[in-house]
Amino acid sequence: MQLTINGQKVQLNFGVGFVRELDRFYGLSNQAGFNLGLGLTKAIPGLKSYDASVLAEVIQCASEPSVTLADVDALIDNPKTDVEKLFDEVLKGLGEANAVKLAVKKLKG
Repeated sequence: MQLTINGQKVQLNFGVGFVRELDRFYGLSNQAGFNLGLGLTKAIPGLKSYDASVLAEVIQCASEPSVTLADVDALIDNPKTDVEKLFDEVLKGLGEANAVKLAVKKLKG
């Protein structure tokens, strides 16, 4: 999936690196400092409930080259952006990506 963010073409990659980045963003750490992951477990329900902040964070974590959260926010806030379509495309991309499609399927219920 490709987006134009702040005039720059950005590829969204929902691979293993995305999962690691999402885990860093949303993950839980135990007292010993080990990250327990759970990024997808937190992100998928947020996307399914059309939470714009979760959409922005997922896009930022998947972006290659990386973009700022402020730039993604600006894309979502732009009245010309079809936000519902963007949610649907991101969820579709997650559902097709080999690294995350099983988790997406299981979290959809």
